[in-house]
Amino acid sequence: MNLQKINYQKELEKLLTRLEKEEKVPTLLLHSCCAPCSSYVLEYLSQYFKITVFYYNPNIYPESEYTKRILEQQKLIEEMHFRYPVSFLAGKYDRDRFYEMAKGLEEVKEGGSRCMGCYELRLKESAEIAVAGGFDYFTTTLSISPMKNAQKLNEIGQRVGEEYGVQYLLSDFKKKNGYKRSIELSGIYGLYRQDYCGCEFSYKARQAEKCV
Repeated sequence: MNLQKINYQKELEKLLTRLEKEEKVPTLLLHSCCAPCSSYVLEYLSQYFKITVFYYNPNIYPESEYTKRILEQQKLIEEMHFRYPVSFLAGKYDRDRFYEMAKGLEEVKEGGSRCMGCYELRLKESAEIAVAGGFDYFTTTLSISPMKNAQKLNEIGQRVGEEYGVQYLLSDFKKKNGYKRSIELSGIYGLYRQDYCGCEFSYKARQAEKCV
C-alpha cells in the first residue's frame, strides 16, 4: 500500500461505514498523549468502538507534569458520556527508556528524528499491549495536533502493527475540525492544556521562546 497517496480520514470513514453495516463493535486500544487531544477522538470513535485509553508517555517532563496530565486523562474519561464503554489503562512511566532512545538527538529540532523515535517508542508499546489484550485495533491521538505529521505517524503505526501482528487504525484526527473540537471540549470539561509537547527538550525550547 502506498501511504503517500492515502487520505487517512477517508480511509477511516470507509472502515467505520463498513463496521456499521456489519453491525460490529470492535475493540480499540487508543494511545493518548493527553486529555485535550483525546477528547475529540473519544467523542468520535466511541460511537464505533469499545475503547481502552492507554496512557503511555515516558517522554513527559517533569514528573509533576506527567502526574497532572494523567490525572486530567482519567478525569475526562469519568466525566464524558460515551455510546460504547471507554476504560483506562496506565502504562509505565519509564523515563530512562525515552532518554535512551533520544541519546545523541538532544539538539534535533522538534518534529525531527527524535520525535519520530518517540512516536515509534510509544506505538510499539501500544502494539505490544494491544496484542497481549487481544484488541482488534490500535491507534494514537497524536495526529490531532496541527504540529504532528499524520503521514509519518501512519507510516510508523502501520509498520509497527505489521511487526506485532495487530491492525493499526489509519487516521488524521485534525481533519473535520477535530483539533478545533478538541479545544471546545477542553473548555467544556475544564481541561488543563499544556503549552509544550511534553518532553524536556520541547519544554526548554518553549521556555527559551518565552524569554525572547
